[in-house]
Amino acid sequence: MSDGPGGVQVPPFDDFNRELVGNVHPPDWKNPEPKPRYHLVVIGAGTGGLVTAAGAAGLGARVALVERHLMGGDCLNVGCVPSKGVLRAARAWSEARRAREVFGGPQAEGDGDFGAAMLRMRRLRAGLSPIDSAARFRSLGVDVFLGHGRFADRDTVEVEGARLRFRRAVIATGARAAVPPIPGLEEAGYRTNETIFSLTELPERLLVIGAGPIGCELAQAFARFGSRVTILDQADHVLPREDADAAQVVQAALARDGVEYVSRARIPRVETRGSERTLHVERDGEQRSFRADEILVAVGRAPNVEDLGLADAGVEHSSRGIAVDARLRTSNKRIFAVGDVCSDYKFTHAADAQARLVIANALFFGLGGGRADRLLVPWCTYTSPEVAHVGLYAKEAVAAGHAVDTLTLPLADLDRAVLDGETEGFLRVHLAKGKDEILGATLVAEHAGEMISELTLAMSAGLGLSKVGAAIHPYPTQAEIFRKAADARRRAALTPTVKRIFELVFRVLR
Repeated sequence: MSDGPGGVQVPPFDDFNRELVGNVHPPDWKNPEPKPRYHLVVIGAGTGGLVTAAGAAGLGARVALVERHLMGGDCLNVGCVPSKGVLRAARAWSEARRAREVFGGPQAEGDGDFGAAMLRMRRLRAGLSPIDSAARFRSLGVDVFLGHGRFADRDTVEVEGARLRFRRAVIATGARAAVPPIPGLEEAGYRTNETIFSLTELPERLLVIGAGPIGCELAQAFARFGSRVTILDQADHVLPREDADAAQVVQAALARDGVEYVSRARIPRVETRGSERTLHVERDGEQRSFRADEILVAVGRAPNVEDLGLADAGVEHSSRGIAVDARLRTSNKRIFAVGDVCSDYKFTHAADAQARLVIANALFFGLGGGRADRLLVPWCTYTSPEVAHVGLYAKEAVAAGHAVDTLTLPLADLDRAVLDGETEGFLRVHLAKGKDEILGATLVAEHAGEMISELTLAMSAGLGLSKVGAAIHPYPTQAEIFRKAADARRRAALTPTVKRIFELVFRVLR
């Protein structure tokens, strides 16, 4: 994405991307005349900023929203929306190839149309963009300022020559793709999540640096489209944050789709000859070379804290982001922060949840608000199968002083998973030892992201696993795994002593 002669442009600048830009950064937009003082000035119009601005304006506050690039932020423009559109297309391609072998379906022949799949994504993204548009937020009563905003002092933001005085401010500037300092990488050229969705032609060979969620999701998608994909990462397995056996299920699925994974890989340099890039890799003392037509860098996120005037505003920050307390206040008590710029949870839904807290914390002295450190944030990696998690992992629970009982149930025990041909994966639930309290859970399944919310709700409401199991689940569904987990917990609680007591009772009742 770039600022061209006609303003912001999103390549390829076709009708759909023109529609997108016309909504989220209109080229003819006129910034309003600033009000004498705002109750709230929000810098950044990604998810956190949009939810904060809309919520505060809906309560009657005078709100200004500042965005230097595209409203909607990463989620709409270069993150959740385009990636899930691409993943769905890639899954359809994979299912078409498998239809005959697995289900006796028609034979899929010939190459797919990658350009058409990407065109569909751009059309859908443009269609969703009005909800994040400058015009919509103006209609909500928000003063929308397009341009680069920075703090002039502790209670003033400057944007395009205008000075916005505030009672409170919220920084929601998000994060960008981090890029490792590999010699030759800049000269070779590379893609990140911010540019990969501009492709219109399928690269024959794609090298992915990083095996986290973004790297794995896009590696699998491009392999299903037909690229020869290699993932290079320093970890021992993909998705290093997840349990090793959960990651192994995904790694095996990637391999079946044709993705080569190179673990413990160090990249000392990249060479470029014409349009071909060569990545030199050292692994366990051996050297290999990989050639690529495109390189995707997916090694994490870096918070956007540069050129915001944070020092002038008295806001403490570092390369890790803006420092906030549990109520999302910065070192300047007038200024709060939400989302990727200050949080370890770099997810759209986490930014949304934090924004809902910060409205009350910033405008109503915390009345009705809450603490960000008490949020229960689930997440999901949208590979096939998906990996979803909520709460604590076993090692985290132990480190926090909990004794833990762990249940692991394979999806292969579920009738619906068998019928769907989706038996790879499992549910793992961590319980406080000897109790019904759910401490955390990991689910590996095709629809894990849709299913994990049942346990998230139970944990948020203080409901134990037995309450989840007591709910009647439709048969056959994959969500029956939660009932089966409760049943397994109940059987485990039936100690030999308890069993002997029951045997005595039934003997008397003969």
